Amino acid sequence: MGEKIFDKIEIDYDNCPIRTVLDRFGDKWSILILLILGENEKLRFNEINKKVGTDISQKMLTVTLRSLEADGLVTRTVFPQVPPKVEYEITDLGKSLVPFINELSKWANTNMETIKNSREKFAK
Repeated sequence: MGEKIFDKIEIDYDNCPIRTVLDRFGDKWSILILLILGENEKLRFNEINKKVGTDISQKMLTVTLRSLEADGLVTRTVFPQVPPKVEYEITDLGKSLVPFINELSKWANTNMETIKNSREKFAK
């Protein structure tokens, strides 16, 4: 008999926690930003922007950081000075997610060639 892959869980499809979480990380930047913040104690906006690279606009970085903050994965601290200083930091909740992101990253790196080959065969 085959190996059990998933634990049987009851799913509320209208309010599915998995869908809610995956919707957040289905965007292009959230996982990368969490990994960057997970590797650093605190970073300012421009430091995050440099580490992400040139592909992200300032608006998209702002939107992504706000979404991560709304989910409780990142904190934003504003220091009352001129010019204003803002630092971002990963929360304990965010840190608890990083090992899973790392495992997903390992899986993707291990299987990327197989996936590329499958896509090529499918496209023919």
